[in-house]
Amino acid sequence: MSIVAVKLRNYQPDDEAAVVELWHSCGLMQNPLNDARKDIAFCLAGGHGEILILEDEDKIVATAMLGQDGHRGWIYYVAVASGRQGEGLGRRIVTAAEDRLKAAGVPKLQLLVRGSNTRVVGFYQRLGYQVEPAATMSRRLDGAPLPGGHQTNDETVIVTYLEMRDRPSLPHLVPKIPRHALMRAHDISVAFYRYLYDAVGRPWYWTDRKKLSDPELAEIIHADAVEVYVLYVGGIPAGFYELDARDMPDMELAYFGIMPEFIGHGLGPYLLSQALETMWQRDPERVLVNTCTLDHPKALPMYQRFGFRPYDRQEIPAPWQTADNVLDFV
Repeated sequence: MSIVAVKLRNYQPDDEAAVVELWHSCGLMQNPLNDARKDIAFCLAGGHGEILILEDEDKIVATAMLGQDGHRGWIYYVAVASGRQGEGLGRRIVTAAEDRLKAAGVPKLQLLVRGSNTRVVGFYQRLGYQVEPAATMSRRLDGAPLPGGHQTNDETVIVTYLEMRDRPSLPHLVPKIPRHALMRAHDISVAFYRYLYDAVGRPWYWTDRKKLSDPELAEIIHADAVEVYVLYVGGIPAGFYELDARDMPDMELAYFGIMPEFIGHGLGPYLLSQALETMWQRDPERVLVNTCTLDHPKALPMYQRFGFRPYDRQEIPAPWQTADNVLDFV
């Protein structure tokens, strides 16, 4: 479908149900304190905001809410229908919002993105936005408790190192999703490994392996003592783990994770149990893993539930705080 045929217009009252559904489908309403319908009404009632719609054959395919506070412009609820992402609709709706605010005399446009949402950060960076060294502070005026915060730009990352010295009694876990298969990737190609690493790790700021050249990475993943296992669901990669036995009798679960679209189906505990079963078959004296405050908030509790115990903690700079960071949002 040509993007030229997509029509830009302003929000109309009859759009409410479709817009709310789009925002929910794009994951914009995960905070239980947010109410899409109230936000729409509040935006339009204030007189300083509007909602832009991209429509294709009477279907809403993208939205952006915009407004100004008397000093700066703001943009919210940028959403593109899942089946239409990658067509340039996001760029078009943001550009339209910029044009509206510029025409109104607004000199600067700002937006808020959760720090863990690297995919969206990368999208805005490609449009010319930059991460500014500013502290975002908030206080609720409606009496509702403020949810826990996220990693901020100037915070250090806390890494927790965990160990397991005895073989655990592993539960028998079966994923909720049918048609799954776990396979070792023998002689995995660097390109496929980079795909897995980015697809699983991008939301959690995995950057270390992105700093390696292809030969440096190949030397690690093709080592005899390194094994990579890929979880497939319906023939599609859904996650992976990497085992490193180069320092035996210590064996490390070097990388472990589920792709974002498969989180929430019980695959994490299943994959971890399979990884631990494989590792203890090698008879290590100690099994190691580490996690940090950039990881999924359930990662550390899950490792501890399976029998890992913390033995060290370190504070390190966040990836964006170092001169050689490789976020690779392209």
